[in-house]
Amino acid sequence: MFFDVDGTLVPGTSSSAFLAHFLGHHDELARAEAGYASGVLNNHHVAELDAAGWAGVPVERIDGRLDALPLVPGIPETVAWCRLNGLVPVLATLAWSPVGSYLAGRFGFHSYCGPRPEIADGRFTGRVAQHFDEYDKRDFALAQARELGLAPHSCAAVGDSRSDLPLFAKVGLSVAFNSSADARAAATVAVDDHDLRSVLGVLGRLVATTR
Repeated sequence: MFFDVDGTLVPGTSSSAFLAHFLGHHDELARAEAGYASGVLNNHHVAELDAAGWAGVPVERIDGRLDALPLVPGIPETVAWCRLNGLVPVLATLAWSPVGSYLAGRFGFHSYCGPRPEIADGRFTGRVAQHFDEYDKRDFALAQARELGLAPHSCAAVGDSRSDLPLFAKVGLSVAFNSSADARAAATVAVDDHDLRSVLGVLGRLVATTR
């Protein structure tokens, strides 16, 4: 069971934009993210621009700030429901790896993915150590399914935007949650609600077909 982060678990914005407010380069990043959403820029360009704004910042400063990250209600209950019903909750995201690590630790997601910022001597260097795009996100999810002995058609994904489209095309059930028009068109079903628990009725279909 794959969950996107930015725009899905983090409503109305991205974790990068939230951190960029704190670090002082939000307006530049917002323009770049808009370019990515429209297809003008690729994820590598956006990641490099964003990473530059982290230069010299101590790692623990980012970790501490994530406690205030705005999150959709219902995440712990949805993760608990997945586990109770035999689904393995995984973060499939383009959010920075410190964000994925934080959310996985806080809510009990099985694993996470994402681009990695470079770190040296406990500080971010302003460079990207490992890039990660929407196809890497798809491939990570498919690799997770293989490790768990699952076929892609027995998996589901919840997401909201362009970065979810390659994964939506591979899983058996895709849920566009408060999504863009292209994600909505590609998904099995669309759900619009302020609480993540609103997807549980749809995910029940996956549980029913795999039992």
